[in-house]
This record gives sequence, C-alpha cells and structure tokens, in this order.
Amino acid sequence: MRKWLSILLLGLAACFSFLPADGSADNEVVYVVPIKESVEKGLYAFLNRAVHTAEEESADAIIFEVDTPGGFVDAAGKIAKLLNSTEVKTISFINNQALSAGAYISLNTDEIYMVPNSTMGSAAVIDQEGNTAGKKAESAWLASMKSAANQGGRDPIYALAMADESIDLPEYAAPKGKLLTLTSNQALEVGYAEGIVNNLDELLSDLGFENADIRSLDESFAEKLARFITHPVVVPILLSLGSLGLVLELYSPGFGIPGFMGLSSLLLFFYGHLVAGLAGYETIILFIVGIILIILEFFLPGGIAAILGFIAILGSLFLATDNVLYMGISILIAIGISILASILMIKVFGKKMSIFRRIILTDSTSTEGGYISNKSRLDLIGLEGTTYTPLRPSGTIQIGDERIDAVSEGAFIQKDKRVKVIKAEGSRIVVRELSN
Repeated sequence: MRKWLSILLLGLAACFSFLPADGSADNEVVYVVPIKESVEKGLYAFLNRAVHTAEEESADAIIFEVDTPGGFVDAAGKIAKLLNSTEVKTISFINNQALSAGAYISLNTDEIYMVPNSTMGSAAVIDQEGNTAGKKAESAWLASMKSAANQGGRDPIYALAMADESIDLPEYAAPKGKLLTLTSNQALEVGYAEGIVNNLDELLSDLGFENADIRSLDESFAEKLARFITHPVVVPILLSLGSLGLVLELYSPGFGIPGFMGLSSLLLFFYGHLVAGLAGYETIILFIVGIILIILEFFLPGGIAAILGFIAILGSLFLATDNVLYMGISILIAIGISILASILMIKVFGKKMSIFRRIILTDSTSTEGGYISNKSRLDLIGLEGTTYTPLRPSGTIQIGDERIDAVSEGAFIQKDKRVKVIKAEGSRIVVRELSN
C-alpha cells in the first residue's frame, strides 16, 4: 500500500511539472521610493540605499514617486549615474511635478508615467544666486539632457527645449525665450511618458504588478537630517556658528556656551556629510586633531597650536566635500559672518551681556581710580643741586645724596654746574642753570 501511494504522489508531481506557468506574480517584488522636495546631495545617499536594497532583494522594479521642484545639477548627475548602473527596471511616477533636476532624473529611468495635470520640464541651470549659469555649465547640462533623452529612445529636441530657451516650440507653449514645460498629455503625445494614470494602484495594474509584493522604502531620520544639513543654504550657517563659537571660546576662560555651540555645529556638519556619503572617517579624525590642537593652545604659549588646529579643521572641511569651490565660498561666508558678528556683539552688546563681560576688559587705569603710571616728584620743585653729567638737554643731576634723571629747559648745561628744579611732571624733572 505504501509503495502504491508513493508512486501516485510521484505521478501527480510529474503532471504538475508539465503545467504551463501563469507568471509567478506572487514572487514579484516592487519597491516604491519617493523623490520629493529639492534634489541635493543628501537625496543621493537615500536613493543609493534604496537601489542597493532592491538589488539585494532581486526586485523586479523600482517605482520612483517624483514630486520635486528641482535642485542641484551635481546631485542630479550622481543620481542619474546610479539609476543607469542598476539592472533593476526603473520607473518614474510623476505625481505632480518633475521640474529642473527632477525632469533630468525622470529621463534617466526606463519608463515615465504621469498623473493628470502633472508637469515635467523647465530645466535651466541656475546658480546659487538664482542667475543663469555660465556657458560652460550650460553646454554640459544640455549635453546631459540630450543624452538622457536619447538613452530612453525619446526625441532630444524636447529635452533640449526644457533647458534652452532659444529653441522655438510655440505649439507647446514654449516660444523662443521660454523654457519648455510639458503637461501629462503633451508628454504622452511627444513620447516623454508611457502613460497617464490616476494613482499608484492604477500604475501597478498597468504594469502587471497588481499582485506583486509592494514594498515602500522611506527616508530614515538620519537621512532626512543629512539632507537638511547638506543643503547649500544650511552649510554656511553651520560653519558660521562653528567658527564664531570657537573664536569666542578662545577668549573665554574655561569651556562654556560658545565652545559648545561651535563644536555642536561642526559635529552636525560632519555627521550630515558622513551619512550622505560625502565624508569619510579620515575627515572626522583630522577635525578631532584640529580641536585637540586648539585646546592645547590654552596651555601652550605662542599661538602655533591654534594655527595648526585651524589649518587641520579647514582641511577636514575641504575633505568633506566633492565641490572645493563651493566649500571655499561657504568657508569665506562663515569667516565673514563670524567676524562681523564678533564685532557687533562685542562693540554693541559687550557690556550688556554677561558672557562678554568675561571677554572684554572694562576696568580703566585712571587717576580717579587710584592708578598712577609714575610717582610724582613735586617735592623736588625749588630744590637746588649740581649736574652729575652734562645735560644735552637730558642727563643726571645730584640733589643731596640722590641722583635724579633730569632735562634742562632747552640749553646745554655742563657738568658740575649749579641747577634748580623748576618743574616736575611725573617722571620728567626740568631744571634751570643758576648763575654764579
């Protein structure tokens, strides 16, 4: 009986093995990753983790839910390289807007889907002051936009029109002098979108992933903090607070609020850049060495330790960035702000704030306060003596047993001449020669 049961089970297994597979949807894995707010270097760290997680889990696709006004070109470039390097299928789901760097990132995914009334485009290169970047940067950006469109099999003229206002496309509300921004219907018409969907569930259904294992991957608190800290506006603020705190601490006894403020700001700076993948542990070590040297300055004379400490800290700041020019500008801004703030607080608020009373010397060495620079010799006025040395016009006279430095009224007086003290002004004793 047991023998026949085994034969039956083997036969059933063989029959099932010949049945056609209906697409193992239950085994499909899809990651949904948000790309929201501005595009900066901190975002790259999050997307890098998301892509590697999807690769490790052998995901079938990554859907990036895009809603961003854009951001910085260098950050978008790194993200584009990341998306092009993965074997996992990448899909942009534009849920509102994908402008500037957001449009470029979307063009570097395998497919693009948009919700009704969403937009994509307006991708001019803008510097930190809000002005159009130079010709060299514009040329490189146009080449990147064109390459991204060609890679996806899309007509590059529309990608170029998003970044170059000299291209004339009046039929899409982008005449010469205006950047192109495509609506969802226009993007579908020109082949810049594979479809228009109302929501994520509809997108999953259109892609055949309605039964897949959908996994949402959100930013951790550390990654959100890193994105905030590495923002180009926040970096100069942190550096300003750090430099100002350290400068004030050098003139304060002990370790107090200025030092804590400075160290906290600089540690936040390095923490954010470390989480974002921009800084390594060698930068932290160099920074700590700089702090130690500055602390040693409290115990060593000469100022050499403080100078070396500041050099080490500046070196660590430059190592923590991939844009030396921007970091140099940020450091100059921080130094300028700290100098102005130091002058303002010391000059205006120095006598009113207790913290500055320890820094500023408020005592005055006035006569009213009992201070004298030299002992007044008013008692010598009217006394007579002889010149111990010639007065030319200064020299030495002798009155009794005391030798005194003195000056004549202006004329030369020979040695051993009789003189009379006519004036005593602090240490200045004035004499006149007596006639025989």
